[in-house]
Amino acid sequence: MLGTGGVTAALLIRTSDDVPVDTPRIPAREAAERELSRPMYHENEPNLLQRALNRFWEWVDSLFGTVAGGGPGGMIGLIAIILVVVALAAALWWRLGKPQRAPGAADSLFDDSPRSASAHRTAAEAHAAAERWNQAVQERMRAIVRSLEERTLLDARPGRTADEAAAEAGHSLPDHADELRAAARAFDDVTYGGRTADRRAYERLRDLDLNLERAKPQVTSAAWGAAE
Repeated sequence: MLGTGGVTAALLIRTSDDVPVDTPRIPAREAAERELSRPMYHENEPNLLQRALNRFWEWVDSLFGTVAGGGPGGMIGLIAIILVVVALAAALWWRLGKPQRAPGAADSLFDDSPRSASAHRTAAEAHAAAERWNQAVQERMRAIVRSLEERTLLDARPGRTADEAAAEAGHSLPDHADELRAAARAFDDVTYGGRTADRRAYERLRDLDLNLERAKPQVTSAAWGAAE
């Protein structure tokens, strides 16, 4: 049989068991955040790059879903549009070639080891014999310009481009101005434009080179004034 003190103690114990411990809200949240920040809870989560890729592919998937649902013909219409775009891009690439760069120091007609016109012609013929038409066209254009420099129809200026040489030579050789521009364009196409030359392209430059050897420069009125 319990005495008064025992009953009182029992009641206190029962009361403490029934009433939950009321932990303050902010410390509890901080304790939970500390617990969840432990590495063991994040071992299988994707890294930053994987999360970015997942977001990107989710965006692509939603974009295609929107276009396929709203475009004419649904997914079939979308595929048709993509094929048309690809075909147009391929046609433009075939027609225009690679984008040409703006003229600069790297676009100089000659390299750092100057050679004579005869040496460039020999190199051009060797490339042509091996059917390396791109290199043959390049060397023949260099032979043309070097020959004009040797004849003092052009001043020997480092860094000159094929277009500049053709434009300057056209002033003293106006009957061949169009052919000179075409030769410079052929040189640029194979050197910077990603085009492929052929035998006919090379033979046009070779014929131009031979014709220029026999061509007489035209003396302009400005030259007459300077001479007087």
